[in-house]
Amino acid sequence: MSRLVPAPDALVGARFDVAVSKMLGISRAKAAELIETGQARVLDREIAKSSTLMAGDTVEFDIVEEQQTPEPICRDMAIVYEDDDVVVVDKPVGVAAHASVGWTGPTVLGSLLDRGVHITSYGAPGRQGIVSRLDVGTSGLMLVCKSELAYKEMRRQFAEHEVVKTYHALVQGNLKEDKATIEAPIGRAKVSDFRFCVTPAGKPAVTHWDVMERFGEATLVSVNLETGRTHQIRVHFSSIGHPLVGDPMYGANPVLSHELGLDRQWLHAMRLEFKHPRTKVWTTVQSQYPADLAHALETMRERHVQSSDQDHMQELVAPQPVAQ
Repeated sequence: MSRLVPAPDALVGARFDVAVSKMLGISRAKAAELIETGQARVLDREIAKSSTLMAGDTVEFDIVEEQQTPEPICRDMAIVYEDDDVVVVDKPVGVAAHASVGWTGPTVLGSLLDRGVHITSYGAPGRQGIVSRLDVGTSGLMLVCKSELAYKEMRRQFAEHEVVKTYHALVQGNLKEDKATIEAPIGRAKVSDFRFCVTPAGKPAVTHWDVMERFGEATLVSVNLETGRTHQIRVHFSSIGHPLVGDPMYGANPVLSHELGLDRQWLHAMRLEFKHPRTKVWTTVQSQYPADLAHALETMRERHVQSSDQDHMQELVAPQPVAQ
């Protein structure tokens, strides 16, 4: 089915592939492909992808829809807060925030839309309503905007670090301090497109943490982020020699992960605090540990008790010094 669109004033004078990219909200490479296959063209004149779009041009789109496998839906994703402006979900592990190249699993956005939840159209195509994301391998609270007002205001709050995001993480080893701040820039690692690292060329990143519980071979911490860099918590703790338990990408011990029954990093977005975009009331939403993290934590506690008992027994049976 073809569609005719007059050349937008803002795109007159632009390369045709750039104009198509912006008109459809797609990549420039995809736009070039549509032009080369005749699915995007200008009426009444031949035009190449590098040609200039002119005033008075009419762009005709005749796009062949690709057959796509329907996105799988996450049925057990809990909604923990919802009103006319925002919805906060408790995202399970294995669910992406939104669709992306190469991802074939369920998404927060797709699963909400499947339930009939209205999401604002504001935001990039396929990412509408989303102002903050969680990694696929991280569980916990994530906010999505339902109204235009909420999208604009919550995007501002996240950008200006007014939202308080509290994570719980289990890190390897025994942290020396009871609380501290990690301040180190994070950028993409040269060795991989998927890894990040502390690098002088990176963007500023600040992570605050407080010890909640110590187990000797691991430490449970509460983490607050001033910034929201990709993999920030994972990268920062790895950089100080304490990678997250269950996170082999950043140096976790796979043996410990296996013994705790973990197949992902022990990290959960536990609490979200924000000023409601419409009422301005300070709003707090809480989560609970999912089953896999709760099991791993309980196993860690049992290991710690057993280790402490063994140490105590060794002290009791150790030879006593002979009095002179």
